[in-house]
Amino acid sequence: MVTPVLQVEEMPAEFQQLLESEYALLVLLGVFVLEGAMLMYFMPSELIVPGSIFLIGDTSRLVAPANLAIIAIAVVGATIGQYALFKVARRGGREYLLQKRWFRISEAQLDRFDGWFERWGPAAVLLSNTLLFTRGMLTVPAGLSDLSDRRFVAYSALGTLSFELILAGLLVFAGRLL
Repeated sequence: MVTPVLQVEEMPAEFQQLLESEYALLVLLGVFVLEGAMLMYFMPSELIVPGSIFLIGDTSRLVAPANLAIIAIAVVGATIGQYALFKVARRGGREYLLQKRWFRISEAQLDRFDGWFERWGPAAVLLSNTLLFTRGMLTVPAGLSDLSDRRFVAYSALGTLSFELILAGLLVFAGRLL
């Protein structure tokens, strides 16, 4: 178990206790499952790994044990969440998702992502998971296609890994400049 090292000391005591407890990484996993399933609208996904590294990781070097644990949890959690959305899309279909209040992608946006998937194929899942603001957007078109579960999970995980490594690397790099 990675022992979190807080770098922000002026936060509520209850929050500090949670981050210092053995549950910190479990809570982080839950956050990433929600993020991967596109159910977390109160925080940009681009802030979760950098914020986690800032709060409980090591901003002085990328390949620190706490940072690697955070990145691994991010990849596993986001992949679980995306896979759940992939299965909902596969079983429920496009119209089912568009009718759900929790699914906040418009039909026009979904049409655009369908086009990306048609043009680029399954590799678009990997690429979209690597890019800012498009993370997870190809999950639904992938779920509506004949893409196998195994290939989807692999593309989702690899894209998420590259995204989170880039964000963590930028944080560490920025920390060195300051």
